[in-house]
Amino acid sequence: MPIPEPDFALRGKIRSTTILCVRHSGSVVMAGDGQVTLGQTIMKRGARKVRRLHNDAVLAGFAGSTADALTLFDRCESKLQEYNGNLRRAAVEMARDWRTDRVLRRLEAMLVVADVENSLLISGAGDVLEPDDGIIAIGAGGNFALSAARALMRHGQGLNARAIAESAMRIAAEICVYTNDQFVFEEL
Repeated sequence: MPIPEPDFALRGKIRSTTILCVRHSGSVVMAGDGQVTLGQTIMKRGARKVRRLHNDAVLAGFAGSTADALTLFDRCESKLQEYNGNLRRAAVEMARDWRTDRVLRRLEAMLVVADVENSLLISGAGDVLEPDDGIIAIGAGGNFALSAARALMRHGQGLNARAIAESAMRIAAEICVYTNDQFVFEEL
């Protein structure tokens, strides 16, 4: 499911990141590159944009402003605690808060979360989206990674979720100047 870049990325403030979530053959893998870009300058090569939350049962990856993403990780963790690890409920409540809260709605980030049953994209517009095919990608290189992962899932016979995610991220890094090859992978 291609997700349009948020307005802040189009304005040129911050363009960075590729986050990819692949659900395939009973496992889910989330991958993120390590590049942080400010304008035309690479500020960092080894950032960690994918994390485990709620007793390592939930994977989360962000695209956007780093400080805003850290706020969202904390908010997501709080909602998961509040709703006893129910990812769908926590995501809906988080999106509602994000859209309606005066401070939160200014955050410049998108979040992908996944557990053993669900893969969801959460946005500041109040969206909670689940892909039809088990693949979600966000960030500047998201559409490249999404396209590659879909092709690999359809035609890469015998590939597991990790192999699909790794190959798709490498392809995105070869195409997108805002994506590097310093990947972090988390798997459930």
